[in-house]
Amino acid sequence: SSRTIESKKMQSVQRKNEKTGRFVYEFNGNAVYEWEQTLDDVTIYVKPPPFVQKGNQIKCQISAKSLKVGLEGGTKWFIDEPSGGLIDVSESTWSLEEDDHDSSQKVISIYLVKANRGAQWNTALMGNGAVTALDPAAQEEVRKEMMLERFQEENPGFDFRDAEFNGSVPDPRNFMGGIKH
Repeated sequence: SSRTIESKKMQSVQRKNEKTGRFVYEFNGNAVYEWEQTLDDVTIYVKPPPFVQKGNQIKCQISAKSLKVGLEGGTKWFIDEPSGGLIDVSESTWSLEEDDHDSSQKVISIYLVKANRGAQWNTALMGNGAVTALDPAAQEEVRKEMMLERFQEENPGFDFRDAEFNGSVPDPRNFMGGIKH
C-alpha cells in the first residue's frame, strides 16, 4: 500500500500590525515578536509565557550580532538568532513590562542600539535563514519614517509630519553628507 505524506512547508512572514504600528514577525501563522526602529535603535517586543511575571524569570543575552532570549534556569532559548544589523551592546538593554496594548499581558521589551546610527534594518532578527525581509514597499515606508525623523532632529523648528518625497526616499544614514553624531 502507498501512503501519502504531506509536508507542511514552514513559512515566515513580516507584516505591519495596524493596531500597534509595529512590524510582526510570524512563523507558521504564529506571532513570534513585534519590532520597530528609529534612527538610533531597534526595539523588539516578545510576549513571554503567561506564568512569567518577573524579570528574573527571563534570561536575555545581547551581543554585537545576535540576540538570545529564554527562561532563567532553562536549557533552551526561545529566540536565538543573528540580528538584522550591528548592535552597540554597551547601550542596549531589555526589561519585562506591562504590554501597552493589553495591560493583562506582560511583554519583554528589548532595546537594541544600532552600532551604525541611521542604518536601516530590513528585519530585526535573521532567523534560521528563512526570515523574510520587509517587502520593498515596507522598506520604503521605514526609510521615509527615518528620513523624516532625521529632518526633524536637524531642524527642530519645522514640522515634517506631512512631508512627501518625489521619487524614492534617500538613505537617511548617507543623505547629504550623512548623519552627524
